[in-house]
Amino acid sequence: MSLKLHTIICSTRPTRLGPKIAQWFDAIAQGHDGFDAELVDLASFNLPVFDEPKHPRLRDYAHDHTKAWSKSIDAADAFVFVTPEYNYGPPPSFTNAVNYLVQEWAYKPAAFISYGGASGGLRAVQMEKLLLTSVKVMPIPEGVALPMFSQHLTDAGFQPPELQDKAAGAMLSELARWAAVLKTLRAPS
Repeated sequence: MSLKLHTIICSTRPTRLGPKIAQWFDAIAQGHDGFDAELVDLASFNLPVFDEPKHPRLRDYAHDHTKAWSKSIDAADAFVFVTPEYNYGPPPSFTNAVNYLVQEWAYKPAAFISYGGASGGLRAVQMEKLLLTSVKVMPIPEGVALPMFSQHLTDAGFQPPELQDKAAGAMLSELARWAAVLKTLRAPS
């Protein structure tokens, strides 16, 4: 069974550093045999503040940006959110993107690569987990927190200690287990 992993860059800020971290993680995900991995940049969808006239549970979308976002999320079996912490919480782009959809999220697991200062983005992750459970996403306990991440940025990209590579691999293995089981819940009955 081939499982599709979407690694989603959650920050859309023009000066964001999330893409460098996501590229580091994507290289690990590409080498993991549990997933067919794809890097997804939330900024590329250009989602304005929620603007659909109908409730997302109906999946009757009026706008092309919503249709493209729906297709992307629907295609995935699991997610890894690469997320910063803004003002002790998630980036507004993450919250907005989750709220655009309902059914496309259901019965899929999620893990997090979080980055920030001393807390490594963990406060944002706690809030993101709460929001995701309301759309039936199963956040797993395993994750990778990157405190003081800017110390590991180089001209070549993001290069954290080897321990973070191992944590990312362990997280992917656990995520694949959850994804395989939850896929059965999405099968037509």
